[in-house]
Amino acid sequence: DLSIIGKLEDLAGGERIYSARFLGKRAYLVTFKQVDPLFVIDLSSPSEPKVLGYLKLPGVSDYLHPYDENYVIGVGRDASDEGQIKGLKLSLFDATNPSEPKEISNYFIGGRGTYSEAINDHKAFLFSKSKNLLVIPVTVYEEWNYKYDGAYVFYLDKEKGFELRGTITHQSEKYYKEQGYMDWLATIRRSLYIENNIYTVSQRMIKANDLKSENLTEIRTINLPVREEI
Repeated sequence: DLSIIGKLEDLAGGERIYSARFLGKRAYLVTFKQVDPLFVIDLSSPSEPKVLGYLKLPGVSDYLHPYDENYVIGVGRDASDEGQIKGLKLSLFDATNPSEPKEISNYFIGGRGTYSEAINDHKAFLFSKSKNLLVIPVTVYEEWNYKYDGAYVFYLDKEKGFELRGTITHQSEKYYKEQGYMDWLATIRRSLYIENNIYTVSQRMIKANDLKSENLTEIRTINLPVREEI
């Protein structure tokens, strides 16, 4: 009958949960109103869950992904101290000492309006620890003015943090000049890798790029049949 055997209450008054990740005997929980508390919670005793520690930062992590048993990647949005949302933010959290979790690396993209589908859909998030590879789709705005749309490809490890390898786009400059806005059908939705090739997928095309090359050299593009939106 799903009886409650343990609970935690009054974690962050007036805030709501934006993301959670359960890893072994721990849970990581992010709430937000003006700042982003990341809670590290001990679940080793189901009847007595307890907060081990927490970290307060501006912004909010909308999605949490494990790097390993003690490190967590956050994807979300930067914010001012007053809680005003800015651009996209990536974080790498270290909970090796769970009583004092730390943000050991971060990366900021764009300004107000900048968005990544990975915030709301984990299938848009690609990570490989063995390859030190992180890829997310991003639509970049500066104060709500469109600037760029494509996949951001990062090198990521615990020592160096986030390093941008390069970007891949399916957008056409000709389309933008003719229509005056970005091509939503060319927005990258998913990415994957096979050996040393990175593949990005939009409704318009599949593009293959070389992960071994310094500038992510394009290998081939396959255009897909699409029904133009009316």
